[in-house]
Amino acid sequence: MSNDLFQLYPFPGGRVRLKRLYLDLNLHRLGTTGKPFVYANFLSSLDGRIALEDAKSGKTYLPPQLTTHNDFRLFLELHAQADCLITHGGYLRALANGKLGNILQVGLREDAGYLAEWRIANGLPPQPAIVIASASLDFPMPQSIEKHGQKCYIATVDDADPKRVDAWQKQGVEVVFTGQRKLVGGAPLIQALGRRGYKSIYLIAGPHMLDTMLRDRQIGRFFHSITHQLLGGDAFKTLTPGAELGENGYLKLVSLYYDPTSPENCGQWFSQFQQSLPET
Repeated sequence: MSNDLFQLYPFPGGRVRLKRLYLDLNLHRLGTTGKPFVYANFLSSLDGRIALEDAKSGKTYLPPQLTTHNDFRLFLELHAQADCLITHGGYLRALANGKLGNILQVGLREDAGYLAEWRIANGLPPQPAIVIASASLDFPMPQSIEKHGQKCYIATVDDADPKRVDAWQKQGVEVVFTGQRKLVGGAPLIQALGRRGYKSIYLIAGPHMLDTMLRDRQIGRFFHSITHQLLGGDAFKTLTPGAELGENGYLKLVSLYYDPTSPENCGQWFSQFQQSLPET
């Protein structure tokens, strides 16, 4: 593990420090309530796997060899710049089952105290608001959200089960409806969050939410870490599970960094893109 990276783009490159690499982007200043700034971060292998599927159970899992300390540090720096996080019901179910760690709060890890201090110094609340995207409304609510005083919303579709909607509303959770789709809509959700005062929104949901945000052209910045390994596997998850994206999938490179040491001295790239339409 190294604290140094090599800048490959923009030119000229050179050696840069890992710590504060993404924090110094000041993403929290790029959005307004009229046009919130939405950004997402994903990790994949060279062959495009973000998760594998267990052949016996049919359940997906994150291979431990895909995760790296340096990638997670940059994830936390992006995490710290949001006034609102969008997650999904599947993550909360996995969290409740002990299959994933809690990433709903900022700066609670022993090595992340500087991120909590940074938020306060930059006028952000101690903890971001939480949005749970779910068409089924079937998930447990983590106690940590109430413990840390975070505002919580549930985003769902117009024809969601009214009994489940009513049950969440009776618990004091505001439910946001995003249109008549099978999945939670991207643009309607971001517009609704802007009306509620949010400017900097970090997408920590799965590939389906990324897909709808790309199609609705809501992604202001897309961060992608690529570890230099081939995972293989017959059943797997990728970044975009839907139909062809067409021009909505066009991305323009903003930055590219090379980490030569992790994982296992194979190396990885840290890239940053913005959505871009072709010139006409």
